[in-house]
Amino acid sequence: MNRRKTAADRKIDISRSALDLAFEVGPDQVTTGMIADRLGLTQPAVYKHFPRKEDIWLAVGDFLLARVAGNIAHAEAAPLAPEARLRLLVMQHLQLVRDNPALPEIMVMRGATATHETLRSQMQTIMASFRAVLVRTVTEAAAQRVFRRDLDPRDASMLILGIVQSLALRMLLARDPAILTQDGERLLDLLLSGFAQPEETL
Repeated sequence: MNRRKTAADRKIDISRSALDLAFEVGPDQVTTGMIADRLGLTQPAVYKHFPRKEDIWLAVGDFLLARVAGNIAHAEAAPLAPEARLRLLVMQHLQLVRDNPALPEIMVMRGATATHETLRSQMQTIMASFRAVLVRTVTEAAAQRVFRRDLDPRDASMLILGIVQSLALRMLLARDPAILTQDGERLLDLLLSGFAQPEETL
């Protein structure tokens, strides 16, 4: 016997469908009709859980923000060396984008609704926190002589983010989220090897 979904479960289904559709057709093209069709619901059933379309996007934003913040907190709390923490931060984020490939498009939307603008602003703020953690972790790695002492943590963090952003762009062009984790670890290894403290010579 199938368990009837709770209101909370249905809200998750609706916001998840909106996020999936945002990758397929673009965030500004998603309609409640599309969401209803995907879930086999009527539009009134969607509005029963979210009185306004904007409320769906606010739920999407809450989900994404919580995931990014959770990944940051998990990496910072992990008993890891700085380089391992950097790898965890980046790979967790790439996995998040792989699983929610509309995220890059949400962050760069132009001419969107006020709700979309709020969502974009929130994502930019949390990504600023992500970058700040990268800077702190690179600084720690340099202080421990894992990375070169002359390495500028801000520049290094921008290069790390450059990998994430370039992979996200490739994903959008190829429409293939698997690219993110398939190539991400290899490219990160290559970059971090360039940050490494050279072995001291006699």
